[in-house]
Amino acid sequence: MPSEKILAKKKNIVSELSEKIKNAKTIVFADYRGLTVEQDTELRNALRKAGVDYGVVKNTLTKLAADENGLSELAPHFNGPTSMAISNDDVVAPAKILAEYSKKYEKLQIKAGVVEGKIFDESSIKALAALPPKEEMLAKALGSMKAPITGFVNVLNGNIRGLVVALNAIAEKQANA
Repeated sequence: MPSEKILAKKKNIVSELSEKIKNAKTIVFADYRGLTVEQDTELRNALRKAGVDYGVVKNTLTKLAADENGLSELAPHFNGPTSMAISNDDVVAPAKILAEYSKKYEKLQIKAGVVEGKIFDESSIKALAALPPKEEMLAKALGSMKAPITGFVNVLNGNIRGLVVALNAIAEKQANA
């Protein structure tokens, strides 16, 4: 039986993990087994630059923290070495970076993820990572909204131009007569 000190420490870790999970916009769990120290350092640096919190987690403690947040369906993914990438700001950053590095280093395997409280499997996380950046999506949306307005202005401009040409022709005809 573990001592009270160890139990208190584990309860503290679970409550900290639970709080991180509750406040996160995106969490991605991965199996990092087989990465070299250099590869892992490169991955950690990329995640740090993007403002993503990354670390290795204990499966049993993470499972308890996930259960506290109503994410008990994640339990099957907590086996083997597990790392957790959390972002409180950017929804796509952890998925994008881990997907990029899982292509670069085949040993890194995405297990599952949570995006704004909804559980996603590996393929859904990779699909999320394939989305274009937010700025690009906004630009496309604005461009598609602008196109009909531009067309409408061109049609109105064409009618006015036609009227000016007709009035000019009438004026020239009367000037010649």
